[in-house]
Amino acid sequence: MSQPEPDVDQVVKSIAEETDTPTETVSRMYEDTLAVYRKEARVFDYVPLFAARKVRDQLRKH
Repeated sequence: MSQPEPDVDQVVKSIAEETDTPTETVSRMYEDTLAVYRKEARVFDYVPLFAARKVRDQLRKH
């Protein structure tokens, strides 16, 4: 059974607030990361979660 897709706007807004980053920047990073993960994935259930985690981690490091 696959996981429901998260609300992208809510994910982006949450990351933007947590990292004090403009939503446009977060949105672009999230979509780019999501595209890379989807291209390489065999199982897609947790791809949005992994993409959000990677973007969040990248922004926290900067």
